[in-house]
Amino acid sequence: MTDLDTAWRRLLEAGGRASGRRIAGLFDVEPDRLARLALTAAGLTLDLSKQPWSLADLAAALDLAGAAQVEAARAALFGGQIVNRSEGRPALHMALRAADGAAFQAKGRPVSPAVEASRAAMRTFAEGVRAGDIRGVGARPFTAIVHIGIGGSDLGPRLVWEALRPRDPAIDLRFVANVDPAEIELALAGLDPARTLVVAVSKSFTTQETLANAGIARAWLRAALGEAADAHLVAVSANPEAAAAFGVAPDRVFDFWDWVGGRYSVWSAVGLSCAIALGWEVFAELLAGAAEMDVHFQTAPLHANAPVLLALAHVFNRDGLGRPIRAVVPYAQRLRLFPAFLQQLEMESNGKRVDASGRPVGRATAAAVFGDAGTNGQHAFFQLLHQGTDVIPVDFVAVAGGEGEPDSQAKLLANAVAQAEALMVGRAEGEVRAELQAAGLDAAHIDALAPQRAFPGDRPSSFILMDRLTPRALGAVIALYEHKTFVEGVLWGINSFDQWGVELGKTLAARVLGELRGGPRGAHDPSTAALIARLADDPSASEP
Repeated sequence: MTDLDTAWRRLLEAGGRASGRRIAGLFDVEPDRLARLALTAAGLTLDLSKQPWSLADLAAALDLAGAAQVEAARAALFGGQIVNRSEGRPALHMALRAADGAAFQAKGRPVSPAVEASRAAMRTFAEGVRAGDIRGVGARPFTAIVHIGIGGSDLGPRLVWEALRPRDPAIDLRFVANVDPAEIELALAGLDPARTLVVAVSKSFTTQETLANAGIARAWLRAALGEAADAHLVAVSANPEAAAAFGVAPDRVFDFWDWVGGRYSVWSAVGLSCAIALGWEVFAELLAGAAEMDVHFQTAPLHANAPVLLALAHVFNRDGLGRPIRAVVPYAQRLRLFPAFLQQLEMESNGKRVDASGRPVGRATAAAVFGDAGTNGQHAFFQLLHQGTDVIPVDFVAVAGGEGEPDSQAKLLANAVAQAEALMVGRAEGEVRAELQAAGLDAAHIDALAPQRAFPGDRPSSFILMDRLTPRALGAVIALYEHKTFVEGVLWGINSFDQWGVELGKTLAARVLGELRGGPRGAHDPSTAALIARLADDPSASEP
């Protein structure tokens, strides 16, 4: 087997070769290119043929995966071994969506029975609320849920609801994440406290933003319903004692284990709000789609493994070609939050500068991710994608069968396919000049316009296609990117399951908050001290 340093050197050399040729030309010299670089997994079709690698480069990338021992790392992940070394934890989100009867273990101890028990409790509660058997003060059925969380406790459920919500939902599900009071005020506006369930999600139940918002929601309930309003509170936490101290009844606290990272947690009771508002059958299908992708990732050989190939394509661009930014563009309005979800999944997981042992990585890690729904993005940032000075790879996510007007869906898909083609093939200046000349423009106008209307092309993309946006397909595509993120972490030698980078700012914020509330001033740099002084003089800034 090739040693890791040699495999990395070969990948970087392959990147150097790729920078001197055009992607479109590879189709001419590699007749089996599409067959080798397109595959189907868990109901998704993945086309990586518009990526900048040749089939020889792909071989070098697969050699890197072998040298980095991706297969052994995958076995450790599914085996419940400690893969989050800095916190001494496994990462077993796959256990959350496995069918009943699975035998997942965390550090040698069975966890599947606890998962199944929690899932059964979720189902009972979700179905009870939907059927009106579980009611609030005054025996009124719940018609609204306010889901309070932040980060992974918010983005996953928010994405699932946005993607799958019915046009006229029986239960109005609203989300609150930001500690900015405007969000909680907007979420509570117009709701009837007697018919509203508040679900607070925090692994530790100490998260400042979540507790602040949950406190406001609790006060809103109590003001209308009295102390009995606490019956409208539900918690999802690994700290049931803290949830109970907050006022949540023990039978309304749902489990959240320390081997589940927040950004991988939507499959757990973190998704309870969605299970209630969408119905248990929908939530179960979401789990099934993710589990199907788990099986594919665990069993498919590396050369035909969708998460592995997607990860290798991104690493080839990031390290082989030095491209620090990637766009994700879902051509489905319901998936408009997918780029934001991936920002946390990828940038929090792999935005690391040291490896799992604390040593400098020595190469670029996670790319910055941005995006929006197509076709909206075409009228915002696609100018930069097509003609900007940086080459920005794009992930296109499209749905073959949409909802509503068929002609509009056809236009949407035409744009997705055309944009991917345009990014790759571009438009030569000579072709533009000929068209302008045929249109009768004079030479001066042609000289001015032709360079501006030419497209360099040779800009790579991946294309992910689902037949329909079903719960199963959504589960599969989320799990695809979860495993892709894990593989990238293995290649870079980093821990994809901790997030120490969020801690310093939170620690300093607690100190600054005390100063804004009139506490003694600490030592700060001049800029920070001036801001604190300015804000402390504003009474609204020091309100609790």
